Amino acid sequence: MQNLIKNDAVTEDAWHLIRSEDESYGAAEDVILPLAAWLALDPARSGQAAPWLAPDADLSLLLPVLAQLPLIAIDFPAFTDGRGYSLARLLRERYGYQGELRAIGDVQRDQLAYLSQVGFTVFAIRDDRPAQAALDGLRDFSDQYQATVLQPEPLFKRRTSR
Repeated sequence: MQNLIKNDAVTEDAWHLIRSEDESYGAAEDVILPLAAWLALDPARSGQAAPWLAPDADLSLLLPVLAQLPLIAIDFPAFTDGRGYSLARLLRERYGYQGELRAIGDVQRDQLAYLSQVGFTVFAIRDDRPAQAALDGLRDFSDQYQATVLQPEPLFKRRTSR
């Protein structure tokens, strides 16, 4: 992935995203695998491995090892598929996941502000879109009305508490 935004900057990716269970990769390579392939992974391999979740993934499969995962990627197969937002919010708020949460798939500039509010920290922008231009999407809104992962208190409560 070349179009990666992390820590408010466009950066190179140390991880190799494996989209298909048939795709090959090296034993020492850091890989992001489909959930089924990640669950079947040989624990003796030397490289790090992380799962990527489809929008309909069962989060309970990750709960026993959630604290040890360095990264979880959530796939957005289409711009109009918002189920990944719910997965991210559940991972952050209900299950307390503190690691890197990466949005992959059909990720575009218009989504970045919203993705960050539900807990995503890294964004793999679609290959046909410039990541540098998408970076400004993180600053599209100066404040949020509703409670979010980043700002758990809604605006009306923040205004009355002054």
